[in-house]
Amino acid sequence: MSELSRLQIETALKTVQDKYLEKDLMAAGAVKDIGIDGARATVAIELGYSASGYFDELRENVEKALATVDGLDHADVTISSRVVSHAVQKSLKPMAGIKNIIAVASGKGGVGKSTTAVNLALALAAEGGKVGILDADIYGPSQPRMLGITDKPESKDGKSMEPLRKYGLQAMSIGFLIEEDTPMIWRGPMVTQALEQLLRDTNWEDLDYLVVDLPPGTGDIQLTLSQKIPVSGAVIVTTPQDIALLDARKGLKMFEKVDVPVLGIVENMSIHICSKCGHEEYIFGQGGGEKMATDYSVDLLGALPLDISIREQADGGEPTVVRSPDSRIAEIYREIARRTGAKLAETSKDYSGKFPSIVIKNT
Repeated sequence: MSELSRLQIETALKTVQDKYLEKDLMAAGAVKDIGIDGARATVAIELGYSASGYFDELRENVEKALATVDGLDHADVTISSRVVSHAVQKSLKPMAGIKNIIAVASGKGGVGKSTTAVNLALALAAEGGKVGILDADIYGPSQPRMLGITDKPESKDGKSMEPLRKYGLQAMSIGFLIEEDTPMIWRGPMVTQALEQLLRDTNWEDLDYLVVDLPPGTGDIQLTLSQKIPVSGAVIVTTPQDIALLDARKGLKMFEKVDVPVLGIVENMSIHICSKCGHEEYIFGQGGGEKMATDYSVDLLGALPLDISIREQADGGEPTVVRSPDSRIAEIYREIARRTGAKLAETSKDYSGKFPSIVIKNT
């Protein structure tokens, strides 16, 4: 096959859009290899985010495009994902064992942030990522109940802790170390120190993503996260109502001020569908998350319905993505996960590990 035919293959691939990056495969840098042997070709596509649920659809689109190439009898198309570390705050470096930390935040409580965080983590794992979740809500940890974990962390060396594992996630929470009904009557400095210890003293193992479930607001925990913890991106969870959006805007502005890119907004409790008659009603207002996304030039990652099953499954220790993996709601969470991963893949990569450390000594 001539060089022109290779060019024709590349031209055909330019017609295939990655619907999450919203770029063609050549422009996205996703085409890692094109091999040519007579009238046969091999094409290797590598996505920079976890998206195994998208592979079949993308492969079909690639094969359709290649079918238009003259002189090409057969093409073997392989698709894979490889997640790399992305840039964090300028004064910090990514942590060993964790490629990317994604903060999930909300301006106010009661918007379903913790439920969204755990389902986002599970969806990223379902898409093929190596994922952990850190419960950063010291006063009101939710993840032990949502993941159905009652065990205590083990320590092999007396200094660090092993993350607990459930549903393919690595998890850590202050709730694993105390009884469920024990109140944390701590002042701010103790809380921030506890968060740092939970993060740094846990032996996270080769994570593509660590999802951090933040407490609501813009207080001590959020400040510690932005100043001392290397965060690759943030996801803001809100409901459509004006009071929730007002506080969500504050959270978004906080991340902007500390140079943490906001990957997008998740609108929770977007619409209620009556389980008896199917009537749809916008209980908390309509279009608030979309307007906020437009106002701040960020993506609306997805909108979730107000559905009793989401609450029941999380309270029962089996969040929707694992309890009902084939449901429409689980698919929405996986769409949100792919969009989140794709937005992160578009941010600057971290190159700190590729440069040697220069040490000046007096001799």
